[in-house]
Amino acid sequence: MNVKSILRSIGAVVAGFATWTVLWLSSNAAARAIVPDAFDDQGLTSSTGILLFLLVASVVYSIVAGWVTAAVAGRAEVPHTVALGVVQTAIGIAVQLAYWDVMPLWYHLPFLALLLPGNVLGGWLRASRS
Repeated sequence: MNVKSILRSIGAVVAGFATWTVLWLSSNAAARAIVPDAFDDQGLTSSTGILLFLLVASVVYSIVAGWVTAAVAGRAEVPHTVALGVVQTAIGIAVQLAYWDVMPLWYHLPFLALLLPGNVLGGWLRASRS
């Protein structure tokens, strides 16, 4: 593997991570703007409907992020999306632990468990186009 290939691999994972993050932050901001009463002063919610929306959104964003990662990688698409999933899950664990006592367990576990499969599905969808 040459330096250009390594940098492209890193760039692919970073592109996927950035895609997921921008989509996630945007949808959270939109939800707070649309239903402000469902959020407290710190921007947290205990609304089952909003938490379910955020879980579904996270899966969709993971698929999109996996697709972007695979597109940027241009080769070995699925292994790149696995790398993205590992990075997202590691960071997700740290974030979820910070909010562990604030949100229900039924939210934390699926949120974390679905990051990697969503990323890989997105990469597989992109790779299968070829």
